[in-house]
Amino acid sequence: MTHPGPISLVSIVLVLLLSPASSETSALQDLISRNADFGARLYRVLAARTDENVLLCPFTLSAALTVLLSATNGQTREQLQAGLTLTRLDAQTLPDVFQTLRNAIPTVSLQQGAAIFPSQSVQVASSYLNLVQTKLGGTVQGVDYTNAYEAINTINQWALEQTVDQVQDFISEVDHQTQLLLAAVTAYRASFTPPFNASSTQDERFYVDSYHVVMVPMMFRADKYLLAYDAAVKAGVLKLPMTDGAAMLAVLPDEGVDVTAVEEEVTADKIQAWIRQLKKTKLEVQFPRFSLDRSYSLKDALQTLDITQVFQDDADLSNMGGAEGSKLKQVYHTSVISVEESSSDTSAGDAVFSSPPPRLTFNRPFIFIIYHQSTSGLMFIGRVNDPTCK
Repeated sequence: MTHPGPISLVSIVLVLLLSPASSETSALQDLISRNADFGARLYRVLAARTDENVLLCPFTLSAALTVLLSATNGQTREQLQAGLTLTRLDAQTLPDVFQTLRNAIPTVSLQQGAAIFPSQSVQVASSYLNLVQTKLGGTVQGVDYTNAYEAINTINQWALEQTVDQVQDFISEVDHQTQLLLAAVTAYRASFTPPFNASSTQDERFYVDSYHVVMVPMMFRADKYLLAYDAAVKAGVLKLPMTDGAAMLAVLPDEGVDVTAVEEEVTADKIQAWIRQLKKTKLEVQFPRFSLDRSYSLKDALQTLDITQVFQDDADLSNMGGAEGSKLKQVYHTSVISVEESSSDTSAGDAVFSSPPPRLTFNRPFIFIIYHQSTSGLMFIGRVNDPTCK
């Protein structure tokens, strides 16, 4: 691979563009930053447990966990707030701040939903129901867990409706003793600008590891791109803008550098530094077409991040209005994403340069982050280890 100097890592996003003109703006900035920090920490936990593709939507997951946080009280709330790194924010006003963030991020290309499913035996306070629906854009729906078929069907139907049928078979089993489940689902199609043209796509090798090579449709475009290199982690960071105001940061480790070594450095603060280093350069980019569909049961991962009490018998969920002794059984999260050419118009050609620019080819495992540019809100973070697998 040739490139204009070493090409290095990258990850998440959060250049806080809003000026600290008010306490509300400051709280929004802090929420954006804390959500990115939590998303990065959770990503590192999940990525360390698998060598497969990874995909998280911190934006939707944060919405779901805020729905949960709003149900808690006492030590349960304090611990959950600390685990989500939201201790600097007032838990009482957090739903209002999250509503501001939610309204600022267009959802034209994003279908998503956050829900809490209490047992039908749990009495939900009308004030909590109203807060979840109006400020957090979430769902509160009672479920009869003693009827497994009905419970599974109810929750799966919700997931289908939230994602326009893109998340199917969201859950496959439930425990009849379940008192509470939390769910977050997301579906997204990336549409780049300038677009990759389908007529330029060719099958190329992708090196999953030293012993495993697959053929993948490799998109191509020559243009001026924003690029950075982090010599400390030996990885390149490429910015790919999208039509809906979002952008992807694609982080490619140097040849011979394992993607897991780069993942260990993915933090909110590190990402801000990467964003600041981006510089415009002429470049030929080869990027694989891929689709991911990843599902997680997050209880164990969240407990690794010191979020434990909400799952225990002494959980305090009194702000939801539920009976004493209610506890969370599991947190389910599924994200679906499609990354492909945005144009089949042959007139939408590549930029023409007097001499061929360096070429950056994403032909080995890489990290990607999708964020909303004007707010720096983190939408997705993932790893492509094998583009031929979902």
